[in-house]
Amino acid sequence: MPSLRKWLFSGLLVLVPLIITLWVLEWVVSTLDQTLNILPLSWHPDQLLGMHIPGLGVLFALLVVLSIGALASNIIGYKLVHWWHALLHRIPVVRSIYSGVKQVSDTLFSEKGNAFRKALLVQWPHEGMWTIAFLTGAPAGDVLRQLQAQPGGASAADDFYSVFVPTTPNPTGGYFVMVRKSACVELQMSVDAALTYIVSMGVIVPGGPKNPAMAVAAPEATSQPS
Repeated sequence: MPSLRKWLFSGLLVLVPLIITLWVLEWVVSTLDQTLNILPLSWHPDQLLGMHIPGLGVLFALLVVLSIGALASNIIGYKLVHWWHALLHRIPVVRSIYSGVKQVSDTLFSEKGNAFRKALLVQWPHEGMWTIAFLTGAPAGDVLRQLQAQPGGASAADDFYSVFVPTTPNPTGGYFVMVRKSACVELQMSVDAALTYIVSMGVIVPGGPKNPAMAVAAPEATSQPS
């Protein structure tokens, strides 16, 4: 029975990551394949080739993104994009949504942006409990003045950070909080390593063994008599 239990968990350790990886890839490919629907029906690869080839939507989506990027990089394309932005900013409801999303995307995807470029250690949700957060910016204007006006408010030398505290194991959700710069500990680990640490719920430690289960099992195996 102990051997069966060991085999079961060993099999799960091999299959679960593989199954999840394949499921995520299948979801990404099937989602991007939907981009082919913008083509006329007579142009669909299924119609031209007489068979369905998964993944063509990925290549098509990549081609569209590269084409739009190349167009936006020249003078004529820049003017067209500027005209498009101006048009969207004149539509009342669309203007509010588009401007907010545009500012966030410019911050995240710009090569000069600082969002999510640093991993921080902050006390959350209360003092004495620590978690990993990502630097997204710094408060300014009325928000900063109100923060400094609070009891025990910061002096001019004690700035605030705007940080995103992700949830685990799904880091796409989380909390936006503003904390004092002096209360944050800047980590040397990369953002990718910090995200891996969060998604794994602390199982995969940056700088530690890549397979903690095998690291734990190894001493046990060596301690057994030959």
